[in-house]
Amino acid sequence: MGPGDARALGRGLAPLMPMPEAVSIIIPVYNEEGAIASTLGTVDETMRSTGREYEVLVVDDGSADGTATALAAAGARVVRHRANRGYGAALKTGIRATSHPLIAILDADGTYPIARLPDLLQRAEEADMVVGARTGGSVHVPALRRPVKWLLTRVANVLSGHRIPDLNSGMRVFRRDLAERFFGLYPQGFSFTSTITLASHINGYRVEYVPIDYYRRTGASSIRPVRDTLNFFLLIVRMVVTFRPLNVFLPTAAALLVLGAIKAGLDFSRTGAFGVGAAILILTAIQVALMGLLADLVTRRTSL
Repeated sequence: MGPGDARALGRGLAPLMPMPEAVSIIIPVYNEEGAIASTLGTVDETMRSTGREYEVLVVDDGSADGTATALAAAGARVVRHRANRGYGAALKTGIRATSHPLIAILDADGTYPIARLPDLLQRAEEADMVVGARTGGSVHVPALRRPVKWLLTRVANVLSGHRIPDLNSGMRVFRRDLAERFFGLYPQGFSFTSTITLASHINGYRVEYVPIDYYRRTGASSIRPVRDTLNFFLLIVRMVVTFRPLNVFLPTAAALLVLGAIKAGLDFSRTGAFGVGAAILILTAIQVALMGLLADLVTRRTSL
């Protein structure tokens, strides 16, 4: 065979395409007997069409209904908690029990469009985490939760310094090494997704968002509105203080300083002297600013 024949043969061969990364799909469940079989069927049907290697693990977080029976009938791979330990605990169990380089999580209650999972996986080839943002054309969020969700998202955006369309979506794909880096920070409850979102953004990981729909759930929700909302707010503050303390301490100090200045101005206009209240506000502002600088120094030293 001459050189010309070899070149012609080479032109006729299609370039080898790299195999897509294998993915571990983790589905945490708690009392989802009415939806889990349908969810598993849709996941398998969707993933078989992608040609990607995958595994599905269901973590039964101490369900007290017929979820275990439904899982056995479906032939699912299951890890069980003997008691209800929380959404975050179930996901951590799932991460420990799987091994593929990509991890996908989704709920079993029928609220997320599983057919969009391949889109998230494709985007994950260029990102550290891809979140299914519930900003699509059909989004069902209970009316009472919308103002709270909006407020928490705005607070997270301001304190973290990043635009976050959906802080706690339960449908996302992320890399195993990212998940393992922050493993010690993940709470046992619903704040797992908020934690990994904030930690990834603040620490410079590439996070992308894909708009998806969000449907009415099958079965009753286990979310406790007041308690979980308070926990979400405290989590946002805690995460930002952990990684970017100045984003919390300096605005707080500035607000106290402004209040102190206003109080001092009012006191002086009425009495010709500065009152004790103004002095306390200003001194507190200075103390908060110094605490922020100290916390920032500690954060920088521990990240070296």
